[in-house]
Amino acid sequence: MKNDALKSKQKDCADPDAPKEVRQVEEQGDYDPPPPDIVETDTEMTPEELEHARKKYLLRRFWISARGFWSRRGDTTAWPFSVGLLALICINVGFQYGVNVWNRGLFDAIEQRNAPTVYYLGTLFPLLVIGSVGIVTSQVYVRMLIQRRWRSWLTKSTIARWLANGRYYQLNLIDGDHQNPEARLSEDMRIATEAPVDFVAGVIAAFLSASTFIVVLWTIGGALTISLGNTDITIPGFLVIAAVLYAIITSTSIAIIGRQFVQVSEVKNQLEAEFRYTLTRVRENGESIALLGGEEEERSDLDKKFGAVRHQWRKLANQYMRTTLVSHSSLLIAPIVPVLLCVPKFLDGSMSLGQVMQAASAFTIVQGAFGWLVDNYPRLADWNACARRVASLMMSLDGLERAEQSDTLGRITRGDTEGDTMLSLHDVSVKLGDGTAVVRETQVEVEPGERVLIAGESGSGKSTLVRAIAGLWPWGSGSVNFRAESRLFMLPQKPYIPTGTLRRAVSYPQSSDIWTSEEIGAALEKVGLGHLKDKIEDEAPWDQTLSGGEKQRLTFARLLLNDPDIIVMDEATAALDDKSQGRMMEIVSEELPMATILSVAHRAELEAFHSRKITLERRDGGARLVSDIDLLPVKGKSRSLLQRVVKRTAWPRMGAPKK
Repeated sequence: MKNDALKSKQKDCADPDAPKEVRQVEEQGDYDPPPPDIVETDTEMTPEELEHARKKYLLRRFWISARGFWSRRGDTTAWPFSVGLLALICINVGFQYGVNVWNRGLFDAIEQRNAPTVYYLGTLFPLLVIGSVGIVTSQVYVRMLIQRRWRSWLTKSTIARWLANGRYYQLNLIDGDHQNPEARLSEDMRIATEAPVDFVAGVIAAFLSASTFIVVLWTIGGALTISLGNTDITIPGFLVIAAVLYAIITSTSIAIIGRQFVQVSEVKNQLEAEFRYTLTRVRENGESIALLGGEEEERSDLDKKFGAVRHQWRKLANQYMRTTLVSHSSLLIAPIVPVLLCVPKFLDGSMSLGQVMQAASAFTIVQGAFGWLVDNYPRLADWNACARRVASLMMSLDGLERAEQSDTLGRITRGDTEGDTMLSLHDVSVKLGDGTAVVRETQVEVEPGERVLIAGESGSGKSTLVRAIAGLWPWGSGSVNFRAESRLFMLPQKPYIPTGTLRRAVSYPQSSDIWTSEEIGAALEKVGLGHLKDKIEDEAPWDQTLSGGEKQRLTFARLLLNDPDIIVMDEATAALDDKSQGRMMEIVSEELPMATILSVAHRAELEAFHSRKITLERRDGGARLVSDIDLLPVKGKSRSLLQRVVKRTAWPRMGAPKK
């Protein structure tokens, strides 16, 4: 009996075959814009010019998606918070100017020994501090709120594209710079969205500060007259000129010294991602490694990977040392330069002590504004590397999207069958991403309730054909058709066991609250996992705890709960012994008597549980269907004309008599 809750849930979905994350993003209207057009490379470019053009385009590609946060389909709070952040930056600059003026008044009062003014200004200082701290704190909150929401929006959008139409799987089948997408979607995405907000806020604050306090320096400093022999040289706005020259010297120095920062940081991030991926692989395959005694080999490989990381960190440390040399020197020298420049005017009485201190404070602020690159160049380099890594993943997804919309390689279409046919393959050819055929011109019709076994030697394309039927392999031609509103359920050779409770593991890919504990327990009992019924609500590393055979039994429990119309099994009993395999197939026959089954398997024993056998044979130019025979009599119905033709062409090769 079909589960009513499951059917109801599927009817409520606009596209029940779409991943959950895709449906959520589509409902929110946060979907990514269409991929940009392909940029043709100039064949006359040198390798260095090509690499430069590639990196430039990667940054452009990142912004094509990232700026959508502020678009009509983006986050509705993006512009209000951005305007609010700008307002807070302006107010904060105002407080900086207030403190600067207060600084002048205090030192003038001290110079004049004016006690009432000193005490009065002393009472104002706490108010300035409280106001400035409040504004800066609010500025940090709004800035980090924008970063958090931007990262959330862009991450969900990219994940939706990644999960759509099986692209997360197809990325493994195509060439491109998209290795370790999990690192690109996590750490790289965090830096790629955090740093720009900091940079924009920093640039705006630096511009406003520089503009405000250049006026202060020009007003206070005035002109400086220097006597050289009998000639007097007057330098108007000498403090402003000194601040600009000082900033040019420091910024130019940091740009020259840190010119390799971007490249070194980019390579470091890539090596870090590869090291994390290797560690994850060791954890996921711990049992196999332990049984084979491969610890030394794994340690050698990890040492090699970490050695590369350490070597790149050494290069990065050298870059940091050079930039720190400039930035720290600037930090020590900047407060002294304006005081020394103002000494002549203070000594001749044309400038008060308060004006000297105000000028020193303003000079430091202007220098800090102009020296923004000095302080942020390492972060800018890190952002460049991370944004490019995220954009590389986006470009690979763009390529898959174009392939879905283009006829260059050909696409296997999906539609509805005619009449009572449950599943049909019409001239299906399966190709690799480069156009190489794996399976050619396969035509099969499967009636309701038929149980078809797909056989053939290893490498003949059986599993590839199954992936094409499931919609995971898009490249090729022909059509795969299903009866309208029929539900397909896949049983892969390597079952996926998600983290969390056993309830979630058995219910996957549906929500864990669809079935009651009694229903899940009954399913486990039927497939021989009754000893786990008391652990349904337990959280444990089930992927590591269950054996290979238990995992495959668990997928059969999922099958019983979902009660689909079409079942596709890809070596789904490979980890079971003959007796257990037979029991699982008997359970499917008893519990799901109306289900249509398509199996890929090598074991001859499975023929007893199927009514029909299709054989693929590997040939030059792609595997071909060479045999389609009935394992059980077909009552009142003859096989299709195509099958008879296939039999006639296949029999001479198989030693059968000609007709």
